[in-house]
Amino acid sequence: MTVAAFVDLSSLIALILLGLALLVSIVRIVIGPTLPDRVLALDLMTVVAMGFIGAVAVRTGRMLYLDIAIALALLGFLATVALARYILRRGLKTDAAAMEAQS
Repeated sequence: MTVAAFVDLSSLIALILLGLALLVSIVRIVIGPTLPDRVLALDLMTVVAMGFIGAVAVRTGRMLYLDIAIALALLGFLATVALARYILRRGLKTDAAAMEAQS
């Protein structure tokens, strides 16, 4: 087995496994019982998509895809931070409402 054939086969296997991981994370986003579960699944989907883009870059030999993966990483980080702040504020509001109800 040549090196090129090995890289081709391993990148194909990686793409298949990453595709399955994307499907699992989409299922988790849809059926996640709580909002933090959905945010975590969205973050997982971003990381898996970055791996998918990296595998495509290796398979095609075009390193332009790595720039796309970097941009996706920045966007995923910002989305995770924004959703975490939303969850935190929502939790603080419900805690304040519960404390007022006890008074």
